[in-house]
Amino acid sequence: MPTLTLNKTVFEQLVGKKLSLEELKDRISMLGTDLEKIEGDQIHVEIFPNRPDMLSEQGFARAFSSFIGVKTGLRKYSVHKSKYKVIIDDSVKNIRPYTVCAVVKNIILDEEKVREIIQIQEKLHVTYGRNRKKVALGIYPLNKITFPVRYKAELPSKIKFRPLGMDQLMTAEQILSEHKMGQQYGHLLQGLSKYPYFIDANQEILSLPPIINSNLTGRVTTENTELFIECSGFDFLVLSRCLNMIVTALNEMGGEIYSVQLEYSSGLKTTPDLEPQPMPFNLEYVNKRIGLNLSSQEAGELLEKMGFGYSAGKVLVPAYRTDILHPVDLVEDIAIAYGYENLKAEIPNFSTAGREDDLEKFLTKIREVMVGLGLLETKNYHLNSAENLNQKMNLNLELIPLLNAVGEHNQLRNSLLPSLIKVLSENQHHEYPQKLVEIGRVFSIDQESKDKDKESKIDTGIKESEHLGIVLSHDKTDFTEIRQVLEALFYLLQLPVSVKEIDHPSFIPGRVGEVIISGEKIGIIGEFHPAVLEHWQLKVPTVGAELDLEKVWRLVRPKK
Repeated sequence: MPTLTLNKTVFEQLVGKKLSLEELKDRISMLGTDLEKIEGDQIHVEIFPNRPDMLSEQGFARAFSSFIGVKTGLRKYSVHKSKYKVIIDDSVKNIRPYTVCAVVKNIILDEEKVREIIQIQEKLHVTYGRNRKKVALGIYPLNKITFPVRYKAELPSKIKFRPLGMDQLMTAEQILSEHKMGQQYGHLLQGLSKYPYFIDANQEILSLPPIINSNLTGRVTTENTELFIECSGFDFLVLSRCLNMIVTALNEMGGEIYSVQLEYSSGLKTTPDLEPQPMPFNLEYVNKRIGLNLSSQEAGELLEKMGFGYSAGKVLVPAYRTDILHPVDLVEDIAIAYGYENLKAEIPNFSTAGREDDLEKFLTKIREVMVGLGLLETKNYHLNSAENLNQKMNLNLELIPLLNAVGEHNQLRNSLLPSLIKVLSENQHHEYPQKLVEIGRVFSIDQESKDKDKESKIDTGIKESEHLGIVLSHDKTDFTEIRQVLEALFYLLQLPVSVKEIDHPSFIPGRVGEVIISGEKIGIIGEFHPAVLEHWQLKVPTVGAELDLEKVWRLVRPKK
């Protein structure tokens, strides 16, 4: 979890109340954050990943002030209209396709505020921005920029400017190889023929996202009173929320927020949008989940303690809150506002004897064997994209999409191998060999169950099972190596295993087979097809295997 260093004096001014040291320690911990220590005029606190809006003095103080009852309810922010325009060129469509922007004026900066701005930027990059892969943000002095600004892509050799901390002009290629930030984040542009960049109407380059700002147009100092902010990445909604977190913090530093018009080929958009989002509220659901008997008024007061608006049975969610995705998230915030320390412990009126599930014991043993064979265990999301599951694997399978998905990972995964290859693809800057294993859940369409319960709607028609996925990647790997790994596993399980050659689009013909035990097909093994490696931009041979461990478990478990 990221650790935030707060200026205690600034924090107390923003909160609007000065608490004793003991009260401060108690209330900060009860807000749902982890207080590390308070030293002199510094508060060190760990922020949980689900609350990136608290990664600044302003954001944390806003939440804390509401929590202790000083400034409760929904904060309102004004966005002034402006004529500033950013033109998004189609050349970035397949590179880093989106940006959102804003302008903040009349902000008085001193060394402390500059430090706070740098901290906001760094913490959001690392957490919400996933080390700049998901979101990269830039903050610039407005007086150095001539509008309209263009966001476009060009050959690396044609992008030339003086990056922060350097005295000479450098091409984008030189920045990635010679500049500290280029060496750290250059892998995010790896494999691209063109790089994205911002350039103003005077042909002054602002930045090379997600790497570095220009030393001329991208250095913020105490002399600046007007700022231009941009976020670039792959999801417009994600970027918008990140922008909202920054501009609301700058507003609470004393700045005034101005909109920017974005000219996409598909149409015009205006950012930032700080209007709260309404969300249905079910009081019965809340009381059942927490075990309370709150009235509508009491629930509304608790919601206001957490910074929400509440009216006519609906909750107004602030535009900077990224963690409110489901009604249960509101339940959690109400429980925090009520105080976990105020919830009474109750002894259940029945007794049970718990024990570890036999299948889980088996999966743990498999993990131990795989680690003993020199593989590194990974854990990936249950969600993936259709492109990763199908196109990049040379497949055209029926997938299981999410309803009302809000991001690119909108399909339940039907295999572990795409997730593991994705890890390989994103870690090519690390040394080889790379040998990964994952034991995790996959999802498939259970047609028999789906048809049986078609009228009753009892069953979802989706089958879940635990799988084992293995990938080996280095210049000398081959089918023999992955076969040896499987044979070592089944030798320890005392199961006879055979491999029957098959054709599969993801693998090289003649080097792929079904794994069979006692006549039952339990998985697949093979060398990945060159086209698959090209799709994932992998430059070394890679082999893989995937087994249905629940089928294996049925073969080895003791008979009752």
